[in-house]
Amino acid sequence: MTLFSTPTVSRAAAPDALLAGQVIAVTGADQGYGRVVSAALARAGASVVLIGNNSETLAVAASQLEHAGGHAIPIKADVGVPLDWLSAQTRILDIYGALHGIVHLADKRAHTEFTMLSESEWMDLFNCNVKSSVAIAQILRRRLPETWLTIIGPHLDERGLQVHPQRGAIRGLVEQAHAEDLRLNLLLPARASSGEEPLDRPLAAAVLALASPALGHLRGNVLEVPLPEVPRVRPEGR
Repeated sequence: MTLFSTPTVSRAAAPDALLAGQVIAVTGADQGYGRVVSAALARAGASVVLIGNNSETLAVAASQLEHAGGHAIPIKADVGVPLDWLSAQTRILDIYGALHGIVHLADKRAHTEFTMLSESEWMDLFNCNVKSSVAIAQILRRRLPETWLTIIGPHLDERGLQVHPQRGAIRGLVEQAHAEDLRLNLLLPARASSGEEPLDRPLAAAVLALASPALGHLRGNVLEVPLPEVPRVRPEGR
C-alpha cells in the first residue's frame, strides 16, 4: 500500500491541533528522518520526547522545537539496548504520566557491500533495526499495550542482500502484532533522508496520519512512502 497525500501543518500548534495533548517519543530524533518527524509532530500539537545517543545534538534539536513554539524534551538512550529503552520509557511516564505513541527509526544503513559486510557490522544493523523494534514492542505489550508504535524501516532504495532479512523480520513483526493486540504499523520510505524538510515531508505526513486518533483502528499495515528525488548539485558555473 502506498501513501501519496501530504497534508500541511501550521507552524504553531493551535489548541485544537491534530495531536494536542498527546505525548509521542521519537527515536533517532536528532538526525535524518527523526528531525523531520519530530518537527511535524510538535507542529501538530504533541509533546515530543527526542531520544538518541548524543546528548548535545538532542538538546539542540529540542531547543529548536521549543523556539518554534513546540514542546520537546531530550532523553539520551540507546534503544538497541532493551534496558535503556525501558529506562527512557519509565522517565517519560514520570514526567508526563502518559506515552501515547512512539515513532521508531529502524533504518540504519550499511556502508559496506554485502560480500564485504563483517559480522560486527551485520550485528550492528540487526541490533539497531530488528532487535530494537522487537524489544520496544515487547515492552509496550507488557507495560503500555494501548500505546501505538510506528516503525520507519529500511529504505526502499537500499541495496545489498542484508537489507531483506531485516525488512522481512520487521514486516513480520508488524503484520502479526494483532495477535498481541498491539497497534503497530510500518513505513518504508523510498530513499534515505535528504536532510531537507520539504523533500522529506511526505514521510512526516504519513506518520501524522497514523498518529491521528481518527485512524486508531489501523494496525498491521506496511506502507511504502514515495518521496521526491533529491536534486543533484550542479558544478559551479554550469
